Amino acid sequence: MKLLKDAVVSLPSHAVKHLLSKKVCMRCIFGLFGINRQAYLFSTLLPSLMPAILEEPTDTEGSGVKENEDLGNTSARKGLEVERDICSLCLGILQFTYRNDEKMVVKEQGADEFTASIANLVQQEGHQMDSFSLEVSIPSTVKQNEQVVWSYVKGKYGSEHWLQGGLSELISTKDALKYAVVNSLEALLGVKSGPSSYRICLTYTESQALSVAPNMMERNGVSKRKKTVSGGASNRVDTVNDELVGTERASNLEDQESATWFKFSKERVSEPCDLVVHCYRTPIYFGGRYLKFSRNVSQTRWIIDEERMGDASVEEIIGGNILPAFRGDSYKFHAAGREDIDVRMLGSGRPFLVEVQNARQVPCDASVKQIETNINDSNKNLVGVKNLKVVTSHGWTLMHEGEAEKQVYPFFSPSFGLNLGFSMPYPLGSNSIINQGN
Repeated sequence: MKLLKDAVVSLPSHAVKHLLSKKVCMRCIFGLFGINRQAYLFSTLLPSLMPAILEEPTDTEGSGVKENEDLGNTSARKGLEVERDICSLCLGILQFTYRNDEKMVVKEQGADEFTASIANLVQQEGHQMDSFSLEVSIPSTVKQNEQVVWSYVKGKYGSEHWLQGGLSELISTKDALKYAVVNSLEALLGVKSGPSSYRICLTYTESQALSVAPNMMERNGVSKRKKTVSGGASNRVDTVNDELVGTERASNLEDQESATWFKFSKERVSEPCDLVVHCYRTPIYFGGRYLKFSRNVSQTRWIIDEERMGDASVEEIIGGNILPAFRGDSYKFHAAGREDIDVRMLGSGRPFLVEVQNARQVPCDASVKQIETNINDSNKNLVGVKNLKVVTSHGWTLMHEGEAEKQVYPFFSPSFGLNLGFSMPYPLGSNSIINQGN
């Protein structure tokens, strides 16, 4: 409670009241004045809290705020009412008001309820996680609104001491939302936030074609300097024109800023943003080398005129074992070069990479070793794998290195027999076919 009160009393009350009258929500006001991020941790910040904290009389009918009530615990009060008006700056984002996938308007009762709904969606996906990264995408209109309102505040209150003394850097809507929800998400999910392969994405888009803060200068246009020559007095005329154009430009800019603010302050937001919550894991890469023992197994699935060619494919045997083990959505198979279906791959094998999309299970050394064993035991006459392991996205180098250590290849010729010392240039990553066995 003290933290919230200190945050509010540090603000110029007349400026805050003016912004509230223009339907700017409390979190946006905190962001405009660069208030400490801890103030965003309060689950509910209704406009009525401002006069309540300052002990000013206010009509609290319907607001849910009672005299001498602990405002820090308002989110726990049964029947708490959310803000009726959608914020004209953040378009409802910091009020936790949005339209869901079914285009229904949802008004969450504070940050705790909002994060609970997100955590529920995350848990339904069933991802194993030890951390998460929160990503937020907001419409460009909201970013424009921030600049319009801040420019207006500086213009209107620029001569006052609290503004001349300097303020902290403006906190964007995106960052303010993260401050408000990340701690609660950490508690609900039981893991910390930070750089992570597991992402929780909140994507906000405008629900209707609306631009609260258009580029007035581009729309109305600003006269460019045109050189005017009038006999021998060209220099004098140019100077006069420069002054006139400069004065006109400054006047136009002030008029345009006023017009932009006027449009912003009069624009009533009737619909909040659409919100899509998406959680996923970045791709996991498995690398190793495969051996192909059969002359009737293709490298990838091969279909001609809806008829399958060959008994199986290296791609399906390896990917088909890895994908279900880690419960991914899909996989991609990559190899360093390829061989024809009737050519075997023996020796040290061919480097390959399997990219698993959105895996729900995190691999460990034991689980990867078990997959290698399963492939080798169940496909003895078709495909085998060696040195299967989890690699980074830089594992592409594993494939590009390919057979770099091999510069001499043995081959069999019916005319000359077995030649063990024939040197043959082999471009890395090429599609050259090498039969390394009978």
